[in-house]
Amino acid sequence: MPAVTVHVINKSANALPRYATEGAAGMDIMADLSEPLTLSPLQRFAVPTGLYIELPPGYEAQVRPRSGLALKHGITCLNSPGTIDADYRGEIKVILVNLSHDPYTISTGDRIAQLIVQKVETVAWRTVESITATQRNEGGYGHTGK
Repeated sequence: MPAVTVHVINKSANALPRYATEGAAGMDIMADLSEPLTLSPLQRFAVPTGLYIELPPGYEAQVRPRSGLALKHGITCLNSPGTIDADYRGEIKVILVNLSHDPYTISTGDRIAQLIVQKVETVAWRTVESITATQRNEGGYGHTGK
């Protein structure tokens, strides 16, 4: 499958995001801080990355948590997944929150999130009087049982 070309400006001293393994869906992105940042329990902060991207039309980038940070330290992305639209040109910042009981320090170069680039479809709404019934129909939360 051919790679999607994304223009990037990197104002940090960190390497560009990259895939850690051949089958990885997300690329690790790193913090770009002038000094270490300590997140207290329940504190949140938009952590800068020094990255600015130009996505092709019809694509988005999603910022997602790193599973190791979440499991080991209770650090996650507050708005997950965070969406970066194709027309956004500002710095990518990652809204991290500390859900643990202990302070957690982030330094420049720490891998803080994953970035996933995906194709997106646009929607054309059509107003109708009814929609097709299904076996599930209006079954919502917990409708299939425990």
